[in-house]
Amino acid sequence: MNLARNLERSALFFPDRPAIKEGEIPITYQALNTRASRVAASLVKMGVRPGDHIGLCAPNSADWIAFYFGVLKAGAVAVTLSSALMGEELTALASHAKLRLILSVEAKLKELEQLKSDSVLEKVICPGGDMELKALMTGDAGPFSAFDRDRVDTAAILYTGGTTGIPKGAMLTHEGINYSSYSIAYYERSVETDVALCFLPFNHVFGQLHIMNSTILTAGCLELLPTFDLDRVLAMLQQGRITKFFAVPTVYVRLLGLDDLKKKLGNVRYSFSAGASMPMEIVKQWKERTGLDIFESYGMTEAMPVTFNHYYPSKHGVGSVGEPVHGVEVQIRDTSGAIMKQGHEGEVCIRGRSVMTAYVHNPEATRGAFWEGGWFRSGDVGVFDQDDYLSIVDRIKDLIITGGENVYPREVEEALYAVPEVEECAIIGLPDKEWGERVVAFVVPKQGASVQPDTVKRFLKSRLSAFKVPKEYIIVNELPKSAAGKILKRDLRKQHLQK
Repeated sequence: MNLARNLERSALFFPDRPAIKEGEIPITYQALNTRASRVAASLVKMGVRPGDHIGLCAPNSADWIAFYFGVLKAGAVAVTLSSALMGEELTALASHAKLRLILSVEAKLKELEQLKSDSVLEKVICPGGDMELKALMTGDAGPFSAFDRDRVDTAAILYTGGTTGIPKGAMLTHEGINYSSYSIAYYERSVETDVALCFLPFNHVFGQLHIMNSTILTAGCLELLPTFDLDRVLAMLQQGRITKFFAVPTVYVRLLGLDDLKKKLGNVRYSFSAGASMPMEIVKQWKERTGLDIFESYGMTEAMPVTFNHYYPSKHGVGSVGEPVHGVEVQIRDTSGAIMKQGHEGEVCIRGRSVMTAYVHNPEATRGAFWEGGWFRSGDVGVFDQDDYLSIVDRIKDLIITGGENVYPREVEEALYAVPEVEECAIIGLPDKEWGERVVAFVVPKQGASVQPDTVKRFLKSRLSAFKVPKEYIIVNELPKSAAGKILKRDLRKQHLQK
């Protein structure tokens, strides 16, 4: 088994179909597979062996995809790092992953050369480095079939976003990513004529597994942007080029601020959100404005996907992440590991082929991440309803305890999004001498609107228990976000406490 065979198969059946478009430049499946084969052949000539860790730390591009599949074809492991990493962050993760080679950009050369001096890295592939990627993709590789790997061998290592402060590298297998890709294609009813827009970073599970790998599996086309650019996204949509639109909730919020939104979406048939919880109010507004549902699934770096809420559109579970995908088991457990009954909240625990095998070079974190029997502990609080649809209540670590009462930020945020003047919001708990923690709301007003805390407080009191209503309202122009578009509550907390 080798994940790269999905590319080889798509190139066999659809050699002339465009696999990637960057701007106006299409790259066919045959051309992409040839590039990946040349990379693989070059890596093997350089002494790369099956199981070696090869890094990718660069923005989204066709070359990134060719290198990724070239690494896999050679039997090596693709360690995908955020292109936003700089300085000590980059050197720490590259060192921790024990990389042999890395594909990167010239701006990171200084830090990477230091790793070479410390005998951590052997070669840096970038302009000004030991060689450029073009050198790996020149010449005739001849027929090159992906090396056969065991189904449980690691294909890729993705580092978590570090919500606890220390990123961990999730080891994902060839079987696991393959299984995830098939699940996504099935639930989204993907076909080879689909064109998927991707501006989400490939180091993130949403961009790499959900969008890129599932599209390559089904021989669809990826329209690439290195990052989210509203003007360029709208231009692509209005040209009718995109059939599948993938984004995080913050992007949908921005689009809802536009006039003639339905017309601007062109030929989009499917809109999907992940990366963070989608407020129900945003789903409702999107449906009213465009006629499209925003579908969701639930997953994470360590297990992707876990659930979908929409295989049958008539059963689209707004506010729920849906049913477990075929072959994935989900249980709700209490803090002792006991299984909870339907309707009771607890930690979401997952078992299945798509679950990671371990955190790389971190046995202690791996032990803490699993219950006996291979059940992965998600760190999310969830509950099953009477239809066995799963709802995510919140992150365990985001729970606010104020005056002895539990407050889940997501519930308060859902209520805040119903305030017409609110564009974005985030709820956090801050230290309080009287209450232990006080509920604090950070609010971004809609353009031209004004948010009045007293008015908002009265509105929330009509919808929430008094102890859940924020005691403090902080009006801001924007909220800090990760490269994947997730609101960074730890940064909000840190910024406010430092004042």
